[in-house]
Amino acid sequence: MKINEKHYPILIALVAGIFFIPFLGHVHLFDWDEINFAESSREMIISGDYSRVMVGYRPFWEKPPLFFWMQASAMHVFGINEFAARLPNALFGIITLVTLFYIGKKERNAKFGLVWALLFFASLLPHMYFKSGIIDPVFNYFIFCGIYFLYRTMGSNNDKLGNRYAFYAGTLIGLAVLTKGPVGLLIPILAFLSILTIKRFKLWPRLKHVIIFSIMVVAVSSPWYGLEIVKNGPWFLVEFVKYQIELFSQPVADHQQPIYYHFVVVLIGCFPMSVLALGSFRKKYITDGFATWMMTLFWVVMILFTIVTTKIVHYSSLSYLPLSFLAATYIISRVDNNDKVSKPIIWIYLILGSLFGILLTLLPLVSVFKEQIIPLINDPFAVAGILKPVAWGGYEFLIGLVYLTAVGYSFFMINKKKLIKGIVVMALGTGFLLFSYMIFVLPKIEAHTQGSLINFLESKRGEDVYVMTFGFHSYAPFYYFAQPNNNINKRADKEFLLNGNIDKPVYIITKITDNRLESRSDIRKLREEGGYRFYLRELY
Repeated sequence: MKINEKHYPILIALVAGIFFIPFLGHVHLFDWDEINFAESSREMIISGDYSRVMVGYRPFWEKPPLFFWMQASAMHVFGINEFAARLPNALFGIITLVTLFYIGKKERNAKFGLVWALLFFASLLPHMYFKSGIIDPVFNYFIFCGIYFLYRTMGSNNDKLGNRYAFYAGTLIGLAVLTKGPVGLLIPILAFLSILTIKRFKLWPRLKHVIIFSIMVVAVSSPWYGLEIVKNGPWFLVEFVKYQIELFSQPVADHQQPIYYHFVVVLIGCFPMSVLALGSFRKKYITDGFATWMMTLFWVVMILFTIVTTKIVHYSSLSYLPLSFLAATYIISRVDNNDKVSKPIIWIYLILGSLFGILLTLLPLVSVFKEQIIPLINDPFAVAGILKPVAWGGYEFLIGLVYLTAVGYSFFMINKKKLIKGIVVMALGTGFLLFSYMIFVLPKIEAHTQGSLINFLESKRGEDVYVMTFGFHSYAPFYYFAQPNNNINKRADKEFLLNGNIDKPVYIITKITDNRLESRSDIRKLREEGGYRFYLRELY
């Protein structure tokens, strides 16, 4: 049955909603970012202070508040839980795919828009992030749409339309700044300057459009920044800016990786669109201004975050959006010309997809063959996590086999020049994989990795005690212990908790690789489980 193209947005939204929203709360939040951000949102609700981002009820100057407002709003409706923490990204996942369709339809045609949305949905990391509680999917949406309207502003011959596009661009970039800080403005500026250079400075925006854009960026982002200065003075924003500079200039929290890190992440993590996009990195596919902007945005993001010293996997996630456009461009060009995908690309597609399928098939079998695997691991903490008793069903490996089958069948379809059908198969395969992993696999992996820590913290929730980690950093004690808004300075003072004249019991959590508390006669070891040790320092 052929679907009328006017129903494509409804179909995209329906499929995205089915795959993104159910079971969002089926697994605990993961340290660090998911728990960190959910805790900041929880503390907004508990403290009633929505003007400042906090962790441990102390200022947290790494991020502006917009995403936390979204999470807190969801928590007001659905409760303080994992589902609410991840819901904003799921909703933005639906909005993103529908938006890609409409932009694709506007710039090309409905078929292009559908393929673009399908490719983004079919790719592993982009799809997975819509099921997460991190900031980037929301930030990426605002900044990508803002850059799209910058492109429309620059290309508009109609002064009235140009004003409107500049207004939209400034508003969206302002929201990006309010979501993740100065990088929300830096990337559009770099993309704009790159376009000017490519066009040999022959393409300039009208002064009126620049003014409208600038006014809207300031108007949208400054109320929070300005209110913070008026309310609490400039020190918070000074620390915020200092942290952003530190993030760019040195590896924060040991996040130092090789210079090629983000290229490897994008190639592997964005399968299949990353492989299919390889064919479009040729001049003949950059046929108009929009394609030029997309290619430019991709390279701006990749080069910028290659230069940035702190390298975290999702920092380059904005590149996924232009990369998916490039992949759609290549696929549609093959379809329109009735050409095959080039042999190197189709074989890389099969090899990389098969490796993923095999890995995802073998991963659940680690618990079955742990006796053979453990001697190969030189990490007592990891070994203890693997040895923790977790009830695996024995069927979980079948999920990987289904994905492997989808890779093989889509390869067959693409090789037979049935490219769009092949992409649909891959989209359904990825959707099934991540949906099933969320239900059947991730909770068990989480039980092996951080389950003992989370369970212990939840068991102490509501008790009038202090809880701390020692020797490693975690945001879990804030969120899963539900740290109350009292004795804030004492709770943050590890020297006081370890050696001071305490006024309530202190629970201390270490990893089994840290033996520094073993000799303390005033600290009692309660148990050791899943790679963690749990101690109690009692009142005397």
